[in-house]
Amino acid sequence: MAPATACAPLAPSPLQPPSEWVRRWAHLVPMGHTAGTQDGQVLDLACGRGRHLRFFHERGHPVVGVDRDSMALANARAAVPPAQLIDADLENGPWPLSGQFFAGVVVTNYLWRALLPTIVSSVAPGGALIYETFARGNERHGKPSNPDFLLHPGELLAACAAGTPPLRVVAYEDVTLNDPMRCVQRVAAVRD
Repeated sequence: MAPATACAPLAPSPLQPPSEWVRRWAHLVPMGHTAGTQDGQVLDLACGRGRHLRFFHERGHPVVGVDRDSMALANARAAVPPAQLIDADLENGPWPLSGQFFAGVVVTNYLWRALLPTIVSSVAPGGALIYETFARGNERHGKPSNPDFLLHPGELLAACAAGTPPLRVVAYEDVTLNDPMRCVQRVAAVRD
């Protein structure tokens, strides 16, 4: 029998740059105290390896990331050690942030329709939602192609309008992008 050898931990994977949409609208997320939040705290939902956590942390925001992929969260921990990271299955478990509000809520490349009202209601007064994910039409270009994970036309607008109070939309696009080719819907909205 061969002697056991210890495996070295895997090095964190390099992070992709933040989304152009998130960079463009990040200025909407207030710094400092926002009603019901701690000092400009940003929630990155389905945060993956932490590219947007790092971006907002570098801008001076405290950051919270939620994802169900423990390997991705390990990368996020290495990329942004001060981040509060929550390992949670958002689709099959309870909302892990009940009663909490955020100066910024960021969601990219993720859709679970049942969470849309909760996501919108998590934006604190004075805070912002920056959301970008795949839309109908993307099935022509690759994955995701399941209609359960593709936004319907105007769906993000409707989610913002359904908030109590509604979010004010600052920018919205339902577009086909290149490099890679994909159909996305994206919104930047604020709670006045």
